[in-house]
Amino acid sequence: MNDSVNKTSPFITRAFEFVIRMTSGVGISLALAAMSVLLEPLLGRLITTLTGRPIIIPAVVIVLFLGMAFHPLTRSPIIQPGVTFSVKKLLRIAIACLGLKIVLADIIALGPMTALIVILSMAATIVSGFAFARFFGRDAAYGAIAGGATAVCGASAALAISTVVPNYPKRDSDTVLVVLAVNALSTIAMIVYPMLASLAGFDDRTTGILLGATIHDVAQVVQSGYSVSETAGASAVIVKLFRVFLLLPVVLAIGFWFARGTGEAKRGKVPVPVFAIMFLVLALINSTGIVPAELRSIVSDFARWGLLIAIAALGLGTSVSAILSVGWRHITIIVGTTLVIFVTVFGGLLIGQ
Repeated sequence: MNDSVNKTSPFITRAFEFVIRMTSGVGISLALAAMSVLLEPLLGRLITTLTGRPIIIPAVVIVLFLGMAFHPLTRSPIIQPGVTFSVKKLLRIAIACLGLKIVLADIIALGPMTALIVILSMAATIVSGFAFARFFGRDAAYGAIAGGATAVCGASAALAISTVVPNYPKRDSDTVLVVLAVNALSTIAMIVYPMLASLAGFDDRTTGILLGATIHDVAQVVQSGYSVSETAGASAVIVKLFRVFLLLPVVLAIGFWFARGTGEAKRGKVPVPVFAIMFLVLALINSTGIVPAELRSIVSDFARWGLLIAIAALGLGTSVSAILSVGWRHITIIVGTTLVIFVTVFGGLLIGQ
């Protein structure tokens, strides 16, 4: 009897230690995510008061800074399993759940010309990410993350693409930089782009298409579009969701590029992006109209919190010094891809008028 207890005890002890380590890392990330959600409206009101403009700093940016501020905690091995789980597993599940935000009928209603402009501009932006990275002597994987995040949907795309590029030394810190940069550029864009659309003589629908096709993050798209009009806001959101819908082909294309076995691709082995496939499956299911609104709301909330927890964990694993050491070339690449998507969409809309 004692021998049986002695054999079982080490297993129970190891299981208990694993649970503690897992919940510690996830728990800290969850706490930081909750803190960011609480701080988002408070900082928004403060900045609006100081600047006179309704500018909101998204929780995704706040939680990254919080994570980096608590980076020293990662020196303790007790939180590592939970942090790793959040970045690698929970992230994929949350991105897949975003599929329930997509309704194909809305995307089809955009029309072929709008769809063509969006697709060509996204392709040009991704290619420019690789080109700028090569020109400035940066890793091709960084160009893929920067170009893909700019082309698709900012932070979510950056995190998704980072899972299918080679695991080069500064991948995590580069991903954090891209998330921060695209949010900063989105904030600038939501103020500047409506004015440029007005100068070009765009009507509200065309203005909405421009905003939805060029601003990186959904929150800024919504805020910018509806600040113009209801028509502009609705068009902007639908176009933005179309870009989000194209996350699967973008991830597959980038994964295939690095899996070809030539040049830098030899360093990486790209897994099948099951999460991206599930994203498409859920979008197709949601488009049938059989998913209850309550379930969509629950899954949407889970996706939001899952992404915030994953980004908090990514911030925990990234030191401020790593971000500060990246240099001006990294920033220039992201600014370059942002200009590419804006110029191609703006030019396409001018020609199509």
